Order: sequence, then structure tokens, then C-alpha cells
Amino acid sequence: MFISPMLLDTAPGPFSDNNYIFEPKVDGHRLIYSQQSGEVRLYTRHNNDCTRQYPELQLPFDGDIILDGEVACVDPETGISDFEAVMSRFQARRSDKIQRLTASLPAYYAIFDILQYKGMDLRGLPLLRRKEILSGLSLPSGSFGVVPYVEGSGEALFEQIVARNMEGVVGKRKNRLYETGRRSAAWQKVINWSYAEVYITGYRKEEFGWLASIPGPPGKLRPAGIIELGATPTHKRAFYGVAGQLVTGEDKEFVHLEPRLRARVRMRNWTKSGMLRSPVFTEFIM
Repeated sequence: MFISPMLLDTAPGPFSDNNYIFEPKVDGHRLIYSQQSGEVRLYTRHNNDCTRQYPELQLPFDGDIILDGEVACVDPETGISDFEAVMSRFQARRSDKIQRLTASLPAYYAIFDILQYKGMDLRGLPLLRRKEILSGLSLPSGSFGVVPYVEGSGEALFEQIVARNMEGVVGKRKNRLYETGRRSAAWQKVINWSYAEVYITGYRKEEFGWLASIPGPPGKLRPAGIIELGATPTHKRAFYGVAGQLVTGEDKEFVHLEPRLRARVRMRNWTKSGMLRSPVFTEFIM
């Protein structure tokens, strides 16, 4: 049984508030764990069944249950989640590859909420009461864990997250009920952004997207991704007002430009292949 999860708003920055609890944000993908009549099914937040991709999470609890959390692959040395690793797990389809990755990139289910338990719908209970029930569960194996939290001290937790180079913090209002399928200010994420300066070396012809490049081999640039978010209509007008004078060629998808325009972007992190992960435009560099 799938339940559409409660979604997060984005806070403008770290905050502390005694009406909130604060949790580390796990860098994986959302996972709804559902056990009904002893059968375990796993779902993404978009209701895609991903049970077969995570054999180590197909373990039963002591009764029917629906949990909300994040599936991640955690580096055992640093304790930090590896987003690219969990995406490798999620995208695996062949049984032999799934078996191989289960051994080399074990998945971990970080649970932060309980929605149903032994026939009872818990979504109408305040968050802290749901947390109390969650803390009393017996977990099936070491592949499962409950996300810890602190009360009120969001800024102090965020400082620790930044120091450990982790993804961010989620603040949740203590007394809030679970709002299925809705984005709510009762749950707010604060991302530990990284920043970079890039050259804009082209633009997509159809939907919006700017090609980003960074210095590579001596005297040359190399591709670093596509900026699709953050630019306002004013930024776009300014860009296209100048871009026409910088065109060097085009292909089926992109118009290519001389590397004259520079921009500052924020991002989740650099990927292992040296690309910007989820870049967001913040400003032009003059």
C-alpha cells in the first residue's frame, strides 16, 4: 500500500525554534516502506515500485506497517551518504547486477516517520507522538535505522552538518499532523550548498538551459553541466540580449557561445565525474 509522502518547503537559511525539531537531511531518495499481510513493498515518492532493487530492505517488522524515510548508501569510513551510489542501486534492473551492488554498495533505510502500524492510521497524531511510537520499534536488521533529532537548536545542528560536509538539515514542527501529498512549511529543509564560478558557453534551443563550463586542461574549458534553475526573467533577458553577439556555432540541441559570460551557481556538490550536481544560477559575474 502506497501513501503519498508529506513534502518539504525550503527555508531561506538555518533557524532555531523551540516549536520545531531538527534532523540531519539524508542524501538519498525518498522511500515509503509498506508491509501488508506480511508482504513488503518499497515505493519512491512518485509511487514507483522499487522493491526488487533493495533486497536487503525486504525484511519484515512485527506487524503491518507503513514507514517514511530515505534510502541511502553510507560511506562506512565517513558516515556520509553517497547520492551517486544510491542512484546506481535505484537504476539497477538486472538480477545479477542487483546482487552485485547489494554486496558492494549496501543500502541503508533511514526512517524518520511512521504512518500506519498494526491497523492504526497514525497520520492524525502530532509529530512527536509518531516519533515516540517509531522509537519503540524493533528494527529487522542493521540495514534499518531511525533518524535522530534535536529540539529547537537548528542553527547549532546546521553548523555540525556543514563541518561534516553533509547535505543539510530538516526542521519539522513538533505538533504537526502528517499532511499526505502536500508541500508544507511545517517541514522545511535547509541545504548545505556549495558554490562555484562557471563560464556560460551555450544555451539550449528548446526548453531553458545554459551550458556551464569550468577551467580544465591548461588554457581550455571543460563541460560541467547545465544550469536549468534560478534565472529570473530579468536575468534571461540580459543573457539573450548579449548572447547573440557571442555565437560560435550550433548543433541539434544547443547554440554555442564564446566563453565571455561568467556566473556564480550554488549546487549540492561536485559529482565524481567533475560535474555540478543540481546547479542553481545565483548571479552574473561582471
